Amino acid sequence: MRSFFFSFFVPALFVWLWSTGFIGAKYGLPFAEPFTLLLIRMLLTLVLLVGLAWLMKTRWPGWRGAGHLAVTGILVHGCYLGGVYYAIQDGMASGIVSLIVGLQPLVTAAAAVVFLKEAVSGRQWLGLALGLIGVSLVLVEKFGGTGVESGISPWALAWTLVALAGISMGTVYQKRHGTGADLVAGTIIQYAAAATLFAIGAFALESREVEWSLQLQLSMAWLVLGVSIGAILLLMWLIRQGAASQVASLFYLVPPVTALEAYLLFDERLGGLAMVGGLVAITGVALVVTQKKSA
Repeated sequence: MRSFFFSFFVPALFVWLWSTGFIGAKYGLPFAEPFTLLLIRMLLTLVLLVGLAWLMKTRWPGWRGAGHLAVTGILVHGCYLGGVYYAIQDGMASGIVSLIVGLQPLVTAAAAVVFLKEAVSGRQWLGLALGLIGVSLVLVEKFGGTGVESGISPWALAWTLVALAGISMGTVYQKRHGTGADLVAGTIIQYAAAATLFAIGAFALESREVEWSLQLQLSMAWLVLGVSIGAILLLMWLIRQGAASQVASLFYLVPPVTALEAYLLFDERLGGLAMVGGLVAITGVALVVTQKKSA
């Protein structure tokens, strides 16, 4: 029973928490612009994390390590979350956003070949090809659809690609310049750097008007406590138990979980071609991720 709890249930819970970030964004965006919403989320999260760091007597990295963590935070959290939130605001279904940014292991593997000179197996090349084919099928159906609900705005697609590029480059950067910093301290520095980016974006591009409806308050509470805090603490526990690879192997389940949640909560529907494309893309990501796990 303990083996089942440790090897499947806890990693699956982490993946579910991560998937709800897309849902929470869609609930909150009608009441605040993307950078403004993200800035508030980051500031609230930082208050809680700083308190946690004080209780845990967290050890802080040096200036050089903090600089690398800040760059990672701007890419992994700033560009990724900013791109996701703007894509959803511009009308892209949260399930489609999750599917496209879920290609991160594929893009990271390709970037690792270029920047880190890592070897790629035939299985991984097959996964890369399947991922691209799958997402292409989804986009063909969506761009070819009729009506506002079925179409995809070019701006929404562009923001999604910003998110994908950010989290992929951030992963490669972190792998090259990993500091080995305490996870809480590293997360605080990354979130602070992302908050700075969101503040610049909010003051430069947005009105910063917020309608504090009950829906926004509940959405913000979940994004802060459930995703930004809960998922991170769960990840800490998994890493300490030596099960980080379990999380990686289940990450390819995030897009279908998000699509199911979006269908149940928002009635977001995928056509036949998009569903086939999603399955092909998820299979491609699974090939790459499981290959990394066994390597």
